[in-house]
Amino acid sequence: MDQFMAISQGIGTSLAAGVRPFLTTLFVGAMARADVGVDFDGTEYAFLESVFWLVLMLVLIVGAWLLDRSDIEVPEATWAVTAGALGGVLFAGSLAEQGYDYASAAGLLAGVLFALFAFLAARAFLGGASERLVARGESGATIQVLGALAAIVLAALALLVPPVSYVALAFCAWVLLARRRRAGQKYEGLRILR
Repeated sequence: MDQFMAISQGIGTSLAAGVRPFLTTLFVGAMARADVGVDFDGTEYAFLESVFWLVLMLVLIVGAWLLDRSDIEVPEATWAVTAGALGGVLFAGSLAEQGYDYASAAGLLAGVLFALFAFLAARAFLGGASERLVARGESGATIQVLGALAAIVLAALALLVPPVSYVALAFCAWVLLARRRRAGQKYEGLRILR
């Protein structure tokens, strides 16, 4: 795999981590353990496919699910930092796996930025859909399942067909631009009412 493909894979996995950080990290680690699309053995990111790490991700998934159903309010910044950290590690791991160890620091930073970008887009897209469902008296659980499914599909495509990651990146940009445009129209309408 050349550097372009490694970067594409890193972009896709970090974007997926921005949507569902623990689930994506568990999925990528399991794929790496099976040597499907990625293999972190022999790199400083070999821990990403260790049994301990995979069990830890599974425990964190269950913990996050329980927190979501409890009265405990977790600040959005906590989830953003988590997504950024795991996205950074996944991006750097993709580069290291292909022998681009010298670019690991850049991969960490890029992964954090892409994961945060996807985090904001996912909150805008999935959060808006969930609010509309709750306003109609329906459960937002379907949106949670769709978010998890989207993260897994994106991570799988990033591992198996890395250039598809750019489609996901474009979608995130479109979501954030559309949200900003709607917010601008809303405030413009308020100014007219004055």
